[in-house]
Amino acid sequence: MSGIITAVLTVGIIGLVFGLLLAFAAVIFRVDVDERVEKIEEVLPGANCGACGYAGCSAYAHAVVEQKAPVDCCSVGKGNVAMQIGGIMGKAVAQQVPKIARVLCGGSCEKAKNKYEYYGVEDCGAANKLAGGQKACPTGCLGYGTCVSVCKFDAIHVENGIAVVDEEKCTACGMCVKACPKKLIELVPKDKTVSVLCKNRQTGKEVNASCSAGCIACKICEKNCPLEAIAVNGNLAEIDYEKCKSCGICANKCPKQVIINKR
Repeated sequence: MSGIITAVLTVGIIGLVFGLLLAFAAVIFRVDVDERVEKIEEVLPGANCGACGYAGCSAYAHAVVEQKAPVDCCSVGKGNVAMQIGGIMGKAVAQQVPKIARVLCGGSCEKAKNKYEYYGVEDCGAANKLAGGQKACPTGCLGYGTCVSVCKFDAIHVENGIAVVDEEKCTACGMCVKACPKKLIELVPKDKTVSVLCKNRQTGKEVNASCSAGCIACKICEKNCPLEAIAVNGNLAEIDYEKCKSCGICANKCPKQVIINKR
């Protein structure tokens, strides 16, 4: 019996010693966390999407407090979150213009031609490595949904061969923009409803040979815009969103219906 008591006491003493050592180590090696980090984490959406350029919301919060990141990097939380973080950090925040992702391609299955049949891995990056993908248009959406796989908000899907953004769900995090090997997806002002659904800078003849929904640089949109908000540069119509009022005249005049107005 005495042996059992001795063993129990020994184990108890060892446990007490280790407990004291751990408590001592916790005090010695304690890292003080700035309370502002916790406050910023509380106002962040917790999406941990990485769009801000950091591993997650916690990493971003630390970066802001350490003056390594601006207060308005959270595209998911948008201006409201930026204002709250600015208040925590004592910094003024300029009014932000909400943005949205748009896929600048109208080359659906019926309109875009293929140069070969692709039977490989259904990934845009993989397909693009094989002679630029199956689409005859060098800038056409490949339609294998790499953008879909990186979107954490279920805001983009492939429909009829091209990626389409659900603007109600899109947070403008930019992950789809980074994922697209064709660089077809851009962040544009959400209140601007006009877009040119083409990125092909080939000649009109070459565009017509590969896709019936491509810009042929006819300049009709440019000639009819009352605000000079659209111009053809390098065989492609481009919108100046600083000038554009989304009147839709260019969309109505475009003979190829390459320009759309979501209004």
